[in-house]
Amino acid sequence: MEIRSVTLFCDPNFDPELTARFYAAARTAFTFPVQTVRLALPPFPDWWEGAAIAASDFAAKWQSVGADYISLGPVKLSHPADWVDHIPDLLAATDVLFASIEIADENGRIDLHRIHHTAQIIQQVSTIQPNGFGNLYLAALANCPPGSPFFPVAYHAGGPPTFAIAVEAADLALNAIQSAQTLAEARANLVAAIEKAAEEMVSTAVTLANTFHIPFHGLDFSLAPYPTGAQSLAGAMEALGLPHVGAPGSLFAAAFITEAIDRANFPRCGFSGLMLPVLEDSVLALRAGEGQITVNDLLGYAAVCGVGLDTIPLPGDVDTASLGGILLDVAALASRLDKPLTARLMPLPGLQAGDPVQFDFPYFAGSGVMAVPDGGITGTLQSREQLNLRGYYQPCD
Repeated sequence: MEIRSVTLFCDPNFDPELTARFYAAARTAFTFPVQTVRLALPPFPDWWEGAAIAASDFAAKWQSVGADYISLGPVKLSHPADWVDHIPDLLAATDVLFASIEIADENGRIDLHRIHHTAQIIQQVSTIQPNGFGNLYLAALANCPPGSPFFPVAYHAGGPPTFAIAVEAADLALNAIQSAQTLAEARANLVAAIEKAAEEMVSTAVTLANTFHIPFHGLDFSLAPYPTGAQSLAGAMEALGLPHVGAPGSLFAAAFITEAIDRANFPRCGFSGLMLPVLEDSVLALRAGEGQITVNDLLGYAAVCGVGLDTIPLPGDVDTASLGGILLDVAALASRLDKPLTARLMPLPGLQAGDPVQFDFPYFAGSGVMAVPDGGITGTLQSREQLNLRGYYQPCD
């Protein structure tokens, strides 16, 4: 297990000297390796000064005090749509800035026009780099509050600074399941492993908080994978007895592991669920390349587990109507189930469904382009409306 990120949430005018000292301490304070230290800011339309700020200079300023990556926060539904159009230029300026676009808010409001606009931006960002890598830095958000330490969703609510921890702990699930003879034993093993690791991290985090007078916001224990067999969350699901992820029983496996995280006692924030990013998980990437798992399968698992659709390799010529339909499904699921979900979709220029996918990036495994059914949304689903979808258990008027 490792710590994917110690993420500092603060305003853009926060003390750079204190930030530098906090990052330096955070990198070495924990018994677990810390891969990155990151900065999450409030939604950038609330403070960005447009042309007065050069994105590359802004990123360099925070890199100079130790930040590995910087999240600019989302364009919210309440912000003018013009802010969405700034995102491709911001992401093209540097490889350390992340951004996001809200397509459904925390009150169940879905903006169809924003969804279509976001689909267009995803297509545009896919051409920033010849291989389509640019969409690594962009996500659509549905019902996502501030305070999650994972990128690209991370953003600050404003006000006093806090920090939170994102873990990379798929190996805990795999080890817990492989060492068990029954489901009950596997669950008990995983709960115990999570609580033991969390106790160690929280103790160190509290010391950091007291030293730097920056409150500790919690752990996002989402069992994120790394692209090796020993750190595969899809591998943990298959270790329960699935012939492969995508086969019948996969939904239960996703729910079972997520429910074990729910049982564990630790100060939680963010998703604290199951992360199934296709390109970051070696087994999931393999199953996608084999055509064993679909985008709709992953949406189904999102209903009972974690983050949504993440690092999904799509055909480069996928149209905006199809992308919009995928985003609309994510927004509906997040609103009806009242859970945070994201979509990080990666159209890959020049590639078609079934083509091999390989990036020179240590966090990605080799995979294949996932198919998108022909045709996209039309008619009233292409409207410019905003509407509310009530949560499943909320009575209608």
